[in-house]
Amino acid sequence: MNSLTLALAVFLLVNLLVALVRVARGPTPADRLLAALLFGTTGVAILLLLGDATGAPALVDAALVFALLAAITGAAFTRRAWREEAPVDDDR
Repeated sequence: MNSLTLALAVFLLVNLLVALVRVARGPTPADRLLAALLFGTTGVAILLLLGDATGAPALVDAALVFALLAAITGAAFTRRAWREEAPVDDDR
């Protein structure tokens, strides 16, 4: 069972590398946002799988912290990305 769990963790790590390409290339802020949220979700999944494979409860705690940080990061990125796209009012 541990070999399957570790294989899944490696597969998710490769998935993160593909998401890194999407964050770098874009083309829109929405694509970058979804890839950044994928980082948080996949990172939590990797930590949970590794915590299960190794029997380390500290990894599960770290996964919970990363899940909270991913939600906050997604909200902050959304506010920043859509603020930059807002039209500028030059009438002032």
